[in-house]
Amino acid sequence: QVQLVESGGGLVQAGGSLRLSCAASGNIFSINNMGWYRQAPGKQRELVAAITRSGLTNYADSVKGRFTISRDNAKNTVYLQMNSLKPEDTAVYYCKVIDGVTVRWGRGTQVTVSS
Repeated sequence: QVQLVESGGGLVQAGGSLRLSCAASGNIFSINNMGWYRQAPGKQRELVAAITRSGLTNYADSVKGRFTISRDNAKNTVYLQMNSLKPEDTAVYYCKVIDGVTVRWGRGTQVTVSS
């Protein structure tokens, strides 16, 4: 079994920062792409940012210049540094990992940005 443990969510005022972490552990085969998605109430889950094993990144237009994704391959961990947070960033944030050909999701961590 592979477990994804997310941490770092919480309540922050607009303009503030949070850093999310997602650590994979267990019977890992080979983690390729890692990423963060989010889902706000009443909306579909959407990509926030993704990163390949070699470090290539992709961001949603709404977070470019504010969020930074990074990873530590030795620790099987992906991070999301979120700066200049806005109320519209409020959502449950999910970690997604592609282990071999298997897609794995974390349970999610709540991020709430107050105005």
